[in-house]
Amino acid sequence: MLRAAIAFFILAIVAFVLGATGVAGLSMEIGRILLIVFLVLAIISFFMNMIGKHGHR
Repeated sequence: MLRAAIAFFILAIVAFVLGATGVAGLSMEIGRILLIVFLVLAIISFFMNMIGKHGHR
């Protein structure tokens, strides 16, 4: 998912340079949403892992 977010950010930069501002804005929004989803899932996974290891001492 992180690779997809990076790919959309790169697509947004290329589209902006070429003058397609509509495509650039849309790609930037999709990349931002994917990055936020990735970060939320990573934080949830981290805390679930900490809770799981805490009980197995």
